[in-house]
Amino acid sequence: MFFDIGPLELVAIVLLAVIIFGPDKLPKLVQDVSRMIRKLREFSDNAREDIRKELGPEFKDFEFEDLNPKTFVRKNLLDSDSLGLKEIRNSFDLKAEMAAVTEATRETGRLVRYTADGRGAARSGGGVPRKQEPLQPGERPPFDDDAT
Repeated sequence: MFFDIGPLELVAIVLLAVIIFGPDKLPKLVQDVSRMIRKLREFSDNAREDIRKELGPEFKDFEFEDLNPKTFVRKNLLDSDSLGLKEIRNSFDLKAEMAAVTEATRETGRLVRYTADGRGAARSGGGVPRKQEPLQPGERPPFDDDAT
């Protein structure tokens, strides 16, 4: 309901308020609290408008919620393409890479050492592109320290 307060808890709060303040003072207290909340909202709205006026026209779309770190990161780094992440994400085709490895494995009938042959796979041997080499019986697959 309100701030994760259930109906039974709300009834308990109302009963406590009636017991503590009494039925004759409770309406005035509710009026005072609602007036204070209204003044606080008015004060915060005026402060926001003053800040927007001071910042100038280039910040007319500025929202104070954007100052929340989670919102800021999501809006400025993940949603926008200022870093070129979408291009990188779109250029990486995992299905094609896996198909190439599967095809190479099917051709030899056993595990192969998959190295770069023009399809953008990982390089081995000091960065020199080489063809696929079948593993010898008992040979362990290569281990890449940088990948783990």
